[in-house]
Amino acid sequence: MFLISDLDQYMLPCLNKKLFGLECAGCGLQRSLSLIFQGEFMAALKMYPAIYTLILLAIVVGINTFKPFKLGYTFVVVLAILNGIIMISNFIFKTFLIN
Repeated sequence: MFLISDLDQYMLPCLNKKLFGLECAGCGLQRSLSLIFQGEFMAALKMYPAIYTLILLAIVVGINTFKPFKLGYTFVVVLAILNGIIMISNFIFKTFLIN
């Protein structure tokens, strides 16, 4: 039987971290998704703060692709900018302020 916790062995390694020793802006996304599937919602948020806005962005893009709505493009742009800000802030925090 396949368990959610078995997903960890199939995760892709971060090439940036392997080559340069620095985490990239996307480091933690796979582990965060794994934590969500396991029901650890706060741990997922701590692992990768942009996870919930990325999920919301994917939902909005998916809905807008198949059933375009009036403000769909605006929502996509706003969510993309918000995700970029969260990802860059998290990267700066992890890289320069924690170490």
